[in-house]
Amino acid sequence: MKHSIPDTEKPFIDAYRARATAYPRPSVTVDLVILTVQDTDLKLLLVRRKQPPFADWWALPGGFVRVGDGFEDQGESLLDAAHRELAEETGLPRDKVFLEQLYTFGDADRDPRMRVISVAWYALVRPDLAPFVTAGSDAAEVRWVSLSHERPEALAFDHDRIVDTAVERIRGKVDYAPIAFDLVPPTFTVAELRAVYEAINGQRYDASNFRRRFKRMIDDGLVARAPGKRHTARRPAAVYSFVR
Repeated sequence: MKHSIPDTEKPFIDAYRARATAYPRPSVTVDLVILTVQDTDLKLLLVRRKQPPFADWWALPGGFVRVGDGFEDQGESLLDAAHRELAEETGLPRDKVFLEQLYTFGDADRDPRMRVISVAWYALVRPDLAPFVTAGSDAAEVRWVSLSHERPEALAFDHDRIVDTAVERIRGKVDYAPIAFDLVPPTFTVAELRAVYEAINGQRYDASNFRRRFKRMIDDGLVARAPGKRHTARRPAAVYSFVR
């Protein structure tokens, strides 16, 4: 929402704008930690950079926040920039991916080109949507990598630190917020949801204990029985859906 200023303050604003070009200003980017769970494995979306700096390095998707062409048009919001980059870098619809702001990274030497402050976000992609991700025009290649055994030795810029921060965040959040439901298909079995918890935390869950936990989710109205069943190697399993 844009607020208008009182007429009494307009002389101050005009004078400030006249001097504004004399002040050094950093650039602002958004970087995206895009995660999914496939084959009970937590995976990260990386892009191979086309241009310097760090040409041919693997990096997080992201880009600069667009600013306007004057004082009246100041460009897009951080949230709009994050959604735009997410759509450009994945090709996925805006309303199909969970997106939340993670942290701001502003070390003075994090970008060799100039002073750049990055507002990082993490996005959760359902496994049924992950195969439809396509590379943006500014990426040479896009790839899902396993965080447990495929992660490159080093990412461009300070993206390793950003990834570590995101993983720590979702591991701390999965037990008290329903983010795991954004990493399963629209309908899922108890075992499939348990696999998401195991992938995020990197540890096995006792099946009986998790089933009791799942029953509490039903009692709390988070989960409801869905039509149909999933055919498994042992026997058909009931399927459920997340009640939003």
